Amino acid sequence: MNMVQALNSTLDHVMSKDSSVILLGEDIGKDGGVFRVTEGLQGKYGEERVIDTPLVELGIVGMSVGMSLMGVKAIPEIQFQDFIYTAFDQIINQMAKMRYRSGGGFTLPMVLRTPYGGGIKGGLYHSQSGEAYFAHTAGLVVVTPSNPYDAKGLLLSSVESPDPVIFLEPKRLYRAAKVEVPDEDFRVRIGEAAKPMEGDDITVVTYGSMVPTVLNTMKKNSVNADVIDLRTLLPMDVNAIISSVKKTGRVVIVHEAPRTLGMGAEISALISERAIEYLYAPILRVTGPDIPFPYRLEDYYMPNETRIMKAVNRVMEFR
Repeated sequence: MNMVQALNSTLDHVMSKDSSVILLGEDIGKDGGVFRVTEGLQGKYGEERVIDTPLVELGIVGMSVGMSLMGVKAIPEIQFQDFIYTAFDQIINQMAKMRYRSGGGFTLPMVLRTPYGGGIKGGLYHSQSGEAYFAHTAGLVVVTPSNPYDAKGLLLSSVESPDPVIFLEPKRLYRAAKVEVPDEDFRVRIGEAAKPMEGDDITVVTYGSMVPTVLNTMKKNSVNADVIDLRTLLPMDVNAIISSVKKTGRVVIVHEAPRTLGMGAEISALISERAIEYLYAPILRVTGPDIPFPYRLEDYYMPNETRIMKAVNRVMEFR
C-alpha cells in the first residue's frame, strides 16, 4: 500500500480499538480530507468521532488540547502545514507545556497530523517545511515517516505516546511508492533512526521526503554511504548519527527546509561537539535556500541528485 492507504488503515484500526479516539479537521469527514487520508472514516464512525471543523486552525488545536485533557484521544489534522502557524499559540504555549506547567499532573496524549513540504506544485502557501519550529520547542515530539511502513509504525507509537506528537507527513511521498505493510500491529519506536543503506565512506543524514532522493542518488552513483533516516526529529537519535560519523569521518546533511537555523545546523553542531576529532572533512549541508518556496522554480529549490552529489564529491575529495 502507499502512505495514504497506510495512514488511513492505521487510523481505522486505532478508532476500532479505542472509542475515545476522535478525528477533527477541515474537510476530513464527508470529503475524506484534501489528500483522502481520512476517506471513509466518517461513514464508518459517525460525525461525532470524525468531525468536520470550520477553517480555524487555532480552534482545531485548541479544541484538541481541551479534549485530550479530558480523556479523549484527539487526532486533529491541519490541512497543510503552511496554515499551522495561526495555531502556534495553542501549540507552543498550551500543547507543548501542559506536562511541565502542571508539574507532571497532566499529560497531553494528542497527535497533530499535517502534510508538509514541496514536490506537488503547491506554490508558496502549500509547500513549506517548518519542522525546525517544532523541533525547537521542548515538550513536543516531532516525527516524520519516509515510507508507508514507517508511517503505520510511527503513527501507532504516536497514538500511544502520553505526550503531544507533531506528525509531519511528506505529501510528496503520499502516493509515490507502494510497499508491503503488515496487517498486524507493529511499532516503529519514537526516537530511533533507521539506516536504509550501510556504507563506510560517508554518512548522509536526512529524513522525510528527502530519503528516497538520497537513496536513489547514492545507488545511481555507486556511493558507499551510510544513509541515516532520522524518522524522529525530536527527540533525535544522536547515537545513530555519532556512531556512523565515527565510522566514516565524512558527513553530508540533506533536507528541503531552508538552510539557516534548520535541522542541518543542529545536526552539524552536535557532530562538532561530540565527534569532531573523527572528521576528515568539513560537514556540508544540502538544503532549500533561504527564500519563500517558489512555485515556478520548485525543482531548483528542492535538493536533487546534482546538488547532493556535488556536496558528496566535495566532502569525499577534501584533503
